[in-house]
Amino acid sequence: MGKYDDVIAFVKKLHNTEDFIPLHAPKFIGNEKKYVSECIDSTFVSSVGAFVDKFEKQVAEFTGSKYAIATVNGTAALHISLILSGVSKGDEVITQPLTFIATCNAINYIGAHPVFVDVDKKSLGLSVEKLEGFLRRNAEVRNNECFNKSTNRRIKAVVPMHTFGFSADIDGLVAVCEKYNIPLVEDAAESLGSYYKDRHTGTFGCLGAFSFNGNKIITTGGGGMIVTDDEILAKKAKHITTTAKISHPWEYDHDMVGYNYRMPNINAALGCAQMEVLPEFLKSKKQLADEYKSFFKNKSIQFLQGSQDSVPNHWLNAVVLNSLEERNKFLQETNDQGVMTRPIWKLMSRVKMFQNAQKTNLENSEWLESRVVNIPSSVV
Repeated sequence: MGKYDDVIAFVKKLHNTEDFIPLHAPKFIGNEKKYVSECIDSTFVSSVGAFVDKFEKQVAEFTGSKYAIATVNGTAALHISLILSGVSKGDEVITQPLTFIATCNAINYIGAHPVFVDVDKKSLGLSVEKLEGFLRRNAEVRNNECFNKSTNRRIKAVVPMHTFGFSADIDGLVAVCEKYNIPLVEDAAESLGSYYKDRHTGTFGCLGAFSFNGNKIITTGGGGMIVTDDEILAKKAKHITTTAKISHPWEYDHDMVGYNYRMPNINAALGCAQMEVLPEFLKSKKQLADEYKSFFKNKSIQFLQGSQDSVPNHWLNAVVLNSLEERNKFLQETNDQGVMTRPIWKLMSRVKMFQNAQKTNLENSEWLESRVVNIPSSVV
């Protein structure tokens, strides 16, 4: 018998199968086929079409944002958001080491330097206390811009991530960023349907970036979204993601370096249908999380629930084991029995491309890295 047979049996019971159980599978229960078929019939399957406009409107209304701009993926959304926040080559961007690599890739695309500040152990998001401490020791504001005294580079953005749909302590982070005059850009890739104090994630900073990859709470196959309340930033985001082409009946002219980052209409058609059933998905995922919470209540394994002010979307449920050894045993036994589980990401400060980046004491990130495991979280 395995040490975690009871966990494996419970997961199989929840998902009502003895077959392989993925970590998070997409679910299509609405108008997906109908809308995609309509898109194909229209012949507008690329980056121009009615479904792109509709999907943007749906996401803007759902999140409470004034504007939403659809992109080909979440990384593209974050890349453009950083550019629009003023990040340039040689600048620094403070982020957390406990994140998916896309966060750091987007920073690197610009030629900027990531600086790693530790996370909060409960929220898994960037720590307000650690960020404030780092800036107090290392930063100074000159002519309304923040500089790192040790490198003499501009600190041009702070990028917290709402990990697994748990909200970071975003109010505190906004307050610190305002004190040091640093734009805040939210990596909200995993948090559609998540709230902090009754306000949707992604709407606290100057810009927020969402992802609709195949494993997210809703999917467009591949896709992302920039949200903002700033009309100028929104117009520029749409322009720069459409190759910065100047509108004209036939001439091809561009007024700046742009990107071919607009979401295709056929992907947006899928997204429109998924947005219609998102409330149902959120309800189902909360029920699943409540089942897990009850099951793990009297176990030695801790079920992650986020901070008190966070209302998560329960995108990926996660547990905390007591040690790296136990984590590895849990991963081995569950995957051997056809229950897909995955460890949290390797810290970005350990990844070859970023291992020389400036960083704070990362004790919380390191503790979580060695213990956190995601468990099956599909809509059931």
